[in-house]
Amino acid sequence: MAGPVIDVQAAGLPDEQWDAWRQRCAPLPLSAWPRLVVVAAHPDDEVLGAGGLIVTARAAGIAVTIVTVTDGEASHPESATHGPARLAELRIEEARSAASELGADAPIRLGLPDGGVASHEDRLRVRLRALLGDIGEPGAVCAATWRHDGHPDHETVGRAAAAACAATNTELLEYPVWMWQWAAPDHPRLREQDPAVLSLSPAAHAAKCRALAHFRSQFLPLSDDPADAPILPAHVLRRFTGPTETFFR
Repeated sequence: MAGPVIDVQAAGLPDEQWDAWRQRCAPLPLSAWPRLVVVAAHPDDEVLGAGGLIVTARAAGIAVTIVTVTDGEASHPESATHGPARLAELRIEEARSAASELGADAPIRLGLPDGGVASHEDRLRVRLRALLGDIGEPGAVCAATWRHDGHPDHETVGRAAAAACAATNTELLEYPVWMWQWAAPDHPRLREQDPAVLSLSPAAHAAKCRALAHFRSQFLPLSDDPADAPILPAHVLRRFTGPTETFFR
């Protein structure tokens, strides 16, 4: 784990401090990539961390493949109103709708257990290596959740993607999701990174915000029961609705 246990109720660092850090980061250029593969640990990670990249790539004529490693069935483990099967149904459909909003095809689903990806890291690495190998396009880029993000599924996906990219000569970008909740710009993990920032056009920003709005199961309560509280309360979701996205190279 990259940091302490994630507390979604914590305020986190003020946006102004992150804005100052982003201003010191290099810009992320979109070269003539033939394809972008975006790997998400859970349905919604791909939009939270890379939705703007996806829609920007599509606008530039770059083919995009989205891969969701789990179906997100464990987002509300204590829910008495939504069991794992129902949650998976909701999140699969939300991810399909969000992808369409971004101009991409429905995600490829790998179906690994939500919360248990670490037990299947070798299998995931093989699957991602095969997928990238099948694509076989020189210059393709893979964006995956950051291997130090603070969530075991995210970190496992980052490690597996890094290994698969190394084996297939694919450029890797990693995007943070939960980092914004626990880190600060001077955190040792961030000092080890090479961050780059993608500035979103107004159209790309608007499309990302529309895509995020499809994940109602994550930012709205499922019921009045405390176990059904949002996983992405408003103060957390707001961190992903700004005009930039950050990637580690």
